[in-house]
Amino acid sequence: MINIPIADFIIGVLIFMRIFAAFISSPIYGDKSVPVIARIFLSLVLSYIVFLTIDKSQIVVEFNLPWLFTNAVKEIITGLIMGFMLNFVFHGISYAGMLIGFNMGLSMANVLNPMDGSNGNVIGQFIYFTSLLIFLLINGHYYIISGLVYSFKIIRLGKFTITEPVSNLIIKYAGTVFIIAVKIASPIMVSFFLVHIAEGILARVLPQMQILFVSQPLIIGIGFILLASLSPIYFYVIKYLLKGYEDNLVSLIKAMGQ
Repeated sequence: MINIPIADFIIGVLIFMRIFAAFISSPIYGDKSVPVIARIFLSLVLSYIVFLTIDKSQIVVEFNLPWLFTNAVKEIITGLIMGFMLNFVFHGISYAGMLIGFNMGLSMANVLNPMDGSNGNVIGQFIYFTSLLIFLLINGHYYIISGLVYSFKIIRLGKFTITEPVSNLIIKYAGTVFIIAVKIASPIMVSFFLVHIAEGILARVLPQMQILFVSQPLIIGIGFILLASLSPIYFYVIKYLLKGYEDNLVSLIKAMGQ
């Protein structure tokens, strides 16, 4: 039999906890469509690779329950922060789609998102899944793994990571959710604002005209035309946002390692 030192086993478990927590909260890997067994297996393989590459001589392991519990909680929090931070851009993109669908009058046409179990309108889900495809095309799922491996070089095991710089970065990134949503949805929102002004003018000029029944099919048609014409721009913007958040992950890891 292979004799595994207890200290090495504890280090491996702590590494696994950080990686598995990051996979649970990160995009793609944290989706409900990914089986839990697959996430556990991938976390074990990646934990073994990281265990062989890190410098274990600087890690002091104490064999007592309070030390094990506190360090396990620290590693779980570290992984959750890194994984959840990448979801901000997807929340912003999904919220932009909800704003577009609401202006098009499709807010009642809700569909279920099988990834996270939430409900949203059709346009929001379409833009969300489009952003996931772009994320896969730019190898964002590989970047999550490389970011996790890089974090073990910057953030030592058992380090308390919720500091003031980290909190400021999380608040800053969370605030960009609404900025992203407004930037993406603003062209269509402004167009529909002009359409609503035209509706108001027609309602005053022709009060006997049923504006709602006439304008609603027109608004939906204009919305789809605008989405089709703005799709190349949206692809570029979403790609730029996702790449920008990859750089933000590096900044967050460096802040957590201070």
